[in-house]
Amino acid sequence: MVQKLFSTLALGNSSLVAYFMNLSSALASAATIMFLFWTITALSRKIVAKSETEIGLSKSISIIGAGLVGALAFAFSDSFWFSAVEAEVYAMSSLCTAIVIWGILKWETVADEPRSDRWLLFVAYMIGLSIGVHLLNLLAIPAVIFIYYFKKAIAPSWQSTLKIFIIAIAVLAFVQFGIIQYLISFAAKFDFFFVNTVGLSFGSGILCFAVLIIGGLTYGLRYAVLKRNRPLQLSFLFIVLLVFGYSSFALLIIRAHAKPNLNNTDPENAFNFLSYVNRSQYGDRPLLFGENFNSEKIDIKETGKLYRKGETQYESAGTKSDYVYRDKTLAPRMYSDKAEHVDFYKSWMGFDDNHKPSLIDNLNYMFSFQVGQMYMRYFMWNFVGRQDNRDGQHGGSRGAWLSGVKPIDSLHLGNQENLPPSITENKAYNRFFFLPLIIGLIGVVWHFKRNQKDAGVLALLFIFTGVAIVVYLNSVPNEPRERDYAYVGSFYTFAIWIGLGVFGLKDWIFKKLSPLSASIFASVIALAAPVIMLQQGWDDHDRSESHLARDISINYLKSCAPNAILFTYGDNDTFPLWYAQEVEHVRPDVRIVNLSLFTADWYIDGMLKKSNDSAPLPLTLKPGQYVAGTRDIMYYQDYKIAQSIELKEIVDVLLSDHDEDKVTMSDGSKYNVLPTKNLKISVNAKEVLDTGTVPLEDAGKIAKTMEWTYNEDYVTKGTLALFDILANNNWKRPIYFSNAMPTSQYIGLDKYLYSEGLNLRLLPLKPEVSDEQQQELVNVKPLYNNLMSLYEYGNIKNANYLDRQSADDANMFANMFNSLLAKLISEGKFTEGKKVADRYFEVIPNRFQSMYQLASTFFLTENLYRLNDVQRANQLIHKSADYMGKELTYLADVSISKNHLASEREVQFYMRFLGQLVVLTQNYKQPELSKRLEKQYNELLSRFSPFVNG
Repeated sequence: MVQKLFSTLALGNSSLVAYFMNLSSALASAATIMFLFWTITALSRKIVAKSETEIGLSKSISIIGAGLVGALAFAFSDSFWFSAVEAEVYAMSSLCTAIVIWGILKWETVADEPRSDRWLLFVAYMIGLSIGVHLLNLLAIPAVIFIYYFKKAIAPSWQSTLKIFIIAIAVLAFVQFGIIQYLISFAAKFDFFFVNTVGLSFGSGILCFAVLIIGGLTYGLRYAVLKRNRPLQLSFLFIVLLVFGYSSFALLIIRAHAKPNLNNTDPENAFNFLSYVNRSQYGDRPLLFGENFNSEKIDIKETGKLYRKGETQYESAGTKSDYVYRDKTLAPRMYSDKAEHVDFYKSWMGFDDNHKPSLIDNLNYMFSFQVGQMYMRYFMWNFVGRQDNRDGQHGGSRGAWLSGVKPIDSLHLGNQENLPPSITENKAYNRFFFLPLIIGLIGVVWHFKRNQKDAGVLALLFIFTGVAIVVYLNSVPNEPRERDYAYVGSFYTFAIWIGLGVFGLKDWIFKKLSPLSASIFASVIALAAPVIMLQQGWDDHDRSESHLARDISINYLKSCAPNAILFTYGDNDTFPLWYAQEVEHVRPDVRIVNLSLFTADWYIDGMLKKSNDSAPLPLTLKPGQYVAGTRDIMYYQDYKIAQSIELKEIVDVLLSDHDEDKVTMSDGSKYNVLPTKNLKISVNAKEVLDTGTVPLEDAGKIAKTMEWTYNEDYVTKGTLALFDILANNNWKRPIYFSNAMPTSQYIGLDKYLYSEGLNLRLLPLKPEVSDEQQQELVNVKPLYNNLMSLYEYGNIKNANYLDRQSADDANMFANMFNSLLAKLISEGKFTEGKKVADRYFEVIPNRFQSMYQLASTFFLTENLYRLNDVQRANQLIHKSADYMGKELTYLADVSISKNHLASEREVQFYMRFLGQLVVLTQNYKQPELSKRLEKQYNELLSRFSPFVNG
């Protein structure tokens, strides 16, 4: 709602909507720093002065200095700064947390005054509002309770403190589950009873439940007032205002009834809304007791029932179920059985294939990876420094933190002198020289010595917003992106201690100076920490010159033929497109279909309606055939059918209600099955030509049938819908797949998918390669037009900084140019090829963003040789060889110092690539360059020889 308000400031200029929404995040972040400043000064004043009259000039300087140092340190911390300049929830989430902490401290200062409890109610309302932003803000509740307890308790003991801790956890659980989830769950159950049993209309049960809740809270509040029970009265008021803030979620229901184009989960009824609140799409993760990744599945048990809204009542949508495992363990940390996760567990822990993880193994994994790699690494990023912006979720030294002072042995970073260009030329290489961390630790010690109660409350907040989140989330490895934003609350808390470190410096380092001089010196010295953080972090947080996300989203849409269907899969290739289409109104005729959402009945409902200027999808599916609980998954059962079967017939079989088209399960239930993986679509050449799918000059390339082998052992509801579209489209609408999605989502159609750049177009052409061959197919004319004329490149050539995703996208563009170049050269079109090469050097960055960009550089170099552009080819080889020489020299030094091969994968990559350059220069008759490369290769190989066998 806040972002909607800011979007109206664009005054109808759609291109400014994103600007003002980003401005909202910036202002929210600025307000967060303001409240943090007030929080630090409030805590400081509370410790050093019992009254306002005791605050002289020296104390005022120390208090203000502490506020400035702590607030600015957080402002320029990596994770907070990153979120502050993007239109995401985390800037507003930080603001909510800051207001809650400041609000409870404000109450504490006036707790003995009349009507002071209004500040408690303000805190309650802010917590309720914050639920509509992000649930992380709930973790401030224990801190709020402890501040209240320490203010009101006459003589707190460790026994009473322990009781309050248990109460705080219970209150947190009550809000998280009792209010946020069970309030909606009970409303859904009431509505189910009133609709299905009593026969009333939808919503009647919810209305009755709301009346009961309002009546119960009113009665309880009245009872507390009449009995003059102040704690009970405050408790009821706290709940009322928290629920009142939480009621902002009503917007989702109102919006869902308006049936907008984007309407995720369609929360217009109680059960859909419950699914939304419970985040059902993300699944469950075991916390205290559960399975390991290789626990044997022995059964499936029903864990609940699912319901959907029918015509007149709620209908069954199947059941929720879960596997029963033969063996389980306490604290299951390595639980995912996905292949990529299993491989990671084994690699990280050094397991063999038959090892069964024990409790000790799971705890070792939790502390070494989940806490160490995925929390402490982030913590050090913010207060010690950062090596680079490369993904460090996979272990190893990349994406690591560093000191800039000395080696960090555990991360194999080696000596911080003579670092390779992958680090020194990376603008995310930030060195804070441990200064923020040291000052923060001084602040921690000083705070505990001067006020154990407040320090304990901050420690509790630090743990709950840091390590406790690690334990609760129990995240899997290899996430799509770094998750440091989830722990910003703990970084916020540590920034308070950085501020309080001013007093530690004053009392311990400058204690022999006069109070005024000590205050000035301590503030100035401590202020060096945020100044260094600002100086080091500016270049990798200034994204003002890069607008790649917007340009790519527009490129996706503009490069589609009219009235196209574009299949996407992930966040990065879907959400920017939604923005471009819904906000900037780019190509409203294109229908974007997200395959990861296509399994949901509410999403298919939306695809059957007109959206913007896009007609409904050509689906024959009826609502009763795809509603939740129906055809969610259909397994492959080999009927030994040798020949390919028409896709329309397969769709008919999967939609059939006849028993002969189903298999009977052990419980008597019947399910449709996929009888064969050999599929085909007969092609009407006239339809293909009439619709412009294939130009007339390529008529001879049109295949009579498209035959392929489906690549999975099951069909989901989304795949069934995709089959239905392919079977009934008859080439009336162009069909594209995003090239950013996993190849498994192409359902085996790879040999009919032709690259036109960011999109792959489905074309009914005779296959150029066999199923066994792996070769990218290129639709030359559209790709040439897209790369040379249509595409915008987000200023990646000249942008001050490219984040990791933008760097990957730059490499993606480079690969497109290489594909086009190779195809033009193979067709003998050297003039066009030289123009494409010139365009490449105009728009693609000339620095290496990662080692993977070297691969595209290699292919570019070979293409330049084939174009007889020897000068630029040799320049690229010199640059590549110099880069790899420095990288390999560094890795060799590290290997020698550690007496084992460091970063084996990178060493193998660089050495193999360097060897390929030797062969390349030999093949294209560059003897001097070849000899130089061969000498460099042999020298480096000799340095690594002690660490490799053979």
